[in-house]
Amino acid sequence: MGSYGQGFVLGCCLLLAIAWGPVLSLVPPGQQEQLEWEEKEGPPSPLDHEKRDEDTREKYSPSQGQDPTSGCYRCCDPGMPVYQSIPPPQINITILKGEKGDRGDRGLQGKYGKTGSTGARGHVGPKGQKGSMGAPGDRCKSHYAAFSVGRKKPLHSNDYFQPVVFDTQFVNLYEHFNMFTGKFYCYVPGIYFFSLNVHTWNQKETYLHIMKNEEEVVILYAQVSDRSIMQSQSLMLELREQDEVWVRLFKGERENAIFSDEFDTYITFSGYLVKPASEP
Repeated sequence: MGSYGQGFVLGCCLLLAIAWGPVLSLVPPGQQEQLEWEEKEGPPSPLDHEKRDEDTREKYSPSQGQDPTSGCYRCCDPGMPVYQSIPPPQINITILKGEKGDRGDRGLQGKYGKTGSTGARGHVGPKGQKGSMGAPGDRCKSHYAAFSVGRKKPLHSNDYFQPVVFDTQFVNLYEHFNMFTGKFYCYVPGIYFFSLNVHTWNQKETYLHIMKNEEEVVILYAQVSDRSIMQSQSLMLELREQDEVWVRLFKGERENAIFSDEFDTYITFSGYLVKPASEP
């Protein structure tokens, strides 16, 4: 065979080695030896096969102290249970619970227990904030009323009717007398006493009225005279709430005037409550 033929044979051997190399590497070493031995010895006899099964059975028998569950068993091996044990069934009691029944009748009330002992007194709490001031009371409910006022300036009539306004305050309880209007306002109904005192003017007429609302009640009058004198008038009136009492200067055919000066008070007007209407 020439050199060309030898190279061809070597190439074929290399190809076979490359092809069978991975296959032979997957076979375990023990099986490779067995395959090699079987190739050398030939196929085993039936007797040898039975002997090998017995050896294998003894090797994996549970009598040698190994865990039976760790090895493989055949259905005909001794000691293997024919039927697998089944756990007893568990009954869920909750599904057997019935529906809620109707509410029963209310029972009798039990006896009262004994009264417990009085507990200890608690601590004093913090002081609260000061409250707001309340609304002022109604002055109409007061059972007192009194005033006394005077005038230090003389007054001449310059109109047909003219109220007398006072500039000096002696007593003005609860401010029932208004110094700007010259009128007493009744806030406590009842019986009142009033008094008017004036000083006449020489050669002039004195003509005044004590008024209740717009009604002339009494007159204070003095004719023209060469002498000036003190004149007075007093009376009692039953007043209702919101009645007004005041003094009016009247202008007639002659000049009307009352006298006073800065040093002495010649003109006074006073009044006070005698008996309130609420008293029996």
